[in-house]
Amino acid sequence: MHGDPQALGRAVKQAQYRQQRALDTKLAAVGTTLAQWEALRAISRAPGASARTLATACFQSEQAFGTLVGRLLAQGLVERRPGHGRRNEHRLTPLGEQVLAAGDEAADEVLAAWFAPLSDAERAALSDLLRRLVTE
Repeated sequence: MHGDPQALGRAVKQAQYRQQRALDTKLAAVGTTLAQWEALRAISRAPGASARTLATACFQSEQAFGTLVGRLLAQGLVERRPGHGRRNEHRLTPLGEQVLAAGDEAADEVLAAWFAPLSDAERAALSDLLRRLVTE
């Protein structure tokens, strides 16, 4: 497997899939989904950002992000205001901030358990390697 790029790609995908399933399960217990939590995090990190910017931060298309924001608006988790030109700006509501905080706590628990089998040095090495792969 070490030299086989397809096997390595599959191992990365399998790890991502298992991690996402664990996150989805834990986030459901606090009343949100992985996609919603990621959107709340993106909005929290960049209040007033455009849908295009937020969609990119969430690894989604603008159309998919728009659908997701519609659900967040309906749940009272975000608000949308007119911005510059045709752009809408997004911000968390107090309820959205509460759901984000609960999601952060849930994700911290899952991710701590997920990476627990790795030593500090292994986690640092993995982080460095992944950052190297995604740096443009």
